[in-house]
Amino acid sequence: MTINDIPALNASLNAVATVLISTGFVLIKTGHKVAHRAAMFSAGIVSAIFLVGYVTHKVLKGMAAGAGEAVHTQFGGEGAIRMVYYVMLITHVMLAISIAYLVPRTFAFAFQGNFERHKRWARVVFPIWWYVSVTGVLVYFFLYQWWPAKG
Repeated sequence: MTINDIPALNASLNAVATVLISTGFVLIKTGHKVAHRAAMFSAGIVSAIFLVGYVTHKVLKGMAAGAGEAVHTQFGGEGAIRMVYYVMLITHVMLAISIAYLVPRTFAFAFQGNFERHKRWARVVFPIWWYVSVTGVLVYFFLYQWWPAKG
């Protein structure tokens, strides 16, 4: 595995998290509490592994770039798609920062047995977490598959 393989691995982890989050939502809506708990806990673990991979990629890329050089990946799209990408990226980053607190807090309510509070928080946190997971996969495709920077 090389540094160049990490973004695809991270996108895969985000995709798995999206499936698990979606599955957990369906399971709780159909009354399968134990399966819901397993799906959501698994999504949390996968998301945590993603975060480790993301930070690792940034650190390794920064070390390879050297002092003072940019460590972000350039977007190669032009025109309207560039605006679409940056709006998606900005909302993704802002909400991703928020879920670093919101998801563990929502989990904590469930672990404490405070299911009413867990449910209230989850109604807000679920769509944010889902959006961040989906857009994480899309950011990968925009940057590395559909519109990679030239040169």
